[in-house]
Amino acid sequence: MWHDSKVTVVLMTYAEKDSIRGVIEDFEATGVVDEILVVNNNAQEGTSEEVAPTSAREVIETRQGYGHAIRRGLHESTGDLVVLAEPDGTFLGKDIVKLLAYSEEVDAVLGTRTTNELIWEGANMGAFLKWGNWAVAKMVEFIFNTSHLSDIGCTYRLLTRETADFLAANMKVGTSHAGPEMLMLLLASKRRFVEVPVNYLPRVGTSSVTGDYGVAFLLGLRMIRLILGFRFRARRIS
Repeated sequence: MWHDSKVTVVLMTYAEKDSIRGVIEDFEATGVVDEILVVNNNAQEGTSEEVAPTSAREVIETRQGYGHAIRRGLHESTGDLVVLAEPDGTFLGKDIVKLLAYSEEVDAVLGTRTTNELIWEGANMGAFLKWGNWAVAKMVEFIFNTSHLSDIGCTYRLLTRETADFLAANMKVGTSHAGPEMLMLLLASKRRFVEVPVNYLPRVGTSSVTGDYGVAFLLGLRMIRLILGFRFRARRIS
């Protein structure tokens, strides 16, 4: 619990068999998490066996894609505050307190991985990914004249219950650029958000997206196209 609010952590998993149990235990150890929900998105064989001994509840989402997994997690979560995170070992459970600290003041709290002092040695945040994420975030900040942004792709974020329900009802993107769509929906609906720095650690295993610069570059282009689409359509959602 956090100030009488139930806290749910949602972990979307596809290729994190070797790290997911440790991540669950890391969040359990914080003492503030009431529910951990694992969304199995056609995950590696053996993933369910890693989740089973923990306190986490597992649900299956057969539609392949990060956005589909997020929506399923938002629908299934029961907390007053919902925290999304990757179960690949790149985030620290204790950083959830940073997000929770702002939960009574805004509708969403977004992590940022671009603070040099919090990027661990060996983390997959070289110049290409760091400045690419920063540049697209600054583009959003500029064209929408919005709050400070420095990382378009960080998946460690907190949502109020109302905001989680709103996003689950309005998200359309089913693949890897669902994260920026969530931000666009926050902007389009005039919801309040703030960005806070979080630790970024080396990943356990290889990412199917950021592990390949070519794939990451194409993903960045899809993000930009989505962002400009929202800007030029002047999409307003309540």
